[in-house]
Amino acid sequence: MPAITIRNVDPELKRQLRIRAAASGHSMEEEARNILRAELAAQDDEPADLYQQIRRHIDPLGGVDLPLPDREPMREPPAFTG
Repeated sequence: MPAITIRNVDPELKRQLRIRAAASGHSMEEEARNILRAELAAQDDEPADLYQQIRRHIDPLGGVDLPLPDREPMREPPAFTG
């Protein structure tokens, strides 16, 4: 199985990982794999663009109907005579 090495880990971050791993009954390596797995899975659920993000919020509401304003005749363009 492929392996990675992460250098220059902040000591406080390493301490937090060790505590979290101990609380879960995992090794630090297994806990790091679980964190990576969960984060990458959550990113797969994220919409790719702004349109999809908006749709994700609007679709559960059944959509939104916006009233269209009545059309009016075009006004006369300004006359630029001197």
